[in-house]
Amino acid sequence: MTPVHPATRIGHVHLRVSDLERAIAFYSGVLGFEITQYYSGGQAAFLSAGGYHHHIGLNTWESLGATPPPKGHTGLFHTAFLYPDRAALADALRRLVEASIEIEGAADHGVSEAIYVSDPDRNGVELYVDKPEAEWPRDASGNLAMVNKPLDLERLLAEAPARD
Repeated sequence: MTPVHPATRIGHVHLRVSDLERAIAFYSGVLGFEITQYYSGGQAAFLSAGGYHHHIGLNTWESLGATPPPKGHTGLFHTAFLYPDRAALADALRRLVEASIEIEGAADHGVSEAIYVSDPDRNGVELYVDKPEAEWPRDASGNLAMVNKPLDLERLLAEAPARD
């Protein structure tokens, strides 16, 4: 089988949510994504970083007022947002702390550093930064050897850029 083109990327994620404004408050108000458009008579919204048409779609088409799926069922594990550098990840951590969002996990995976939280509908959210590929851990055969070490959140938070 021929592999997918190496430049292929995930363009956006579209989530069913129970309360559109509550979801927007998390993705825009806490994480800082900008609303690009309300859609479908206010039943959906698109959000982005940097003016892209949308990285996140949120809708209540089939989920208005619904409850999250129970643990132990299939579905989305998490959506991962790649930040451009460690300072941007530190700023995201500061936003979470200031909004009193529970940090459910944080890890140094050798290839990346990641923070794990849940959105208001209990969808998993990973905020992460990749390490330079030259630093990725590899075994004796050159294969990736990812790890799951604790990430020092206090040290990361100290690296958050000053605000204007």
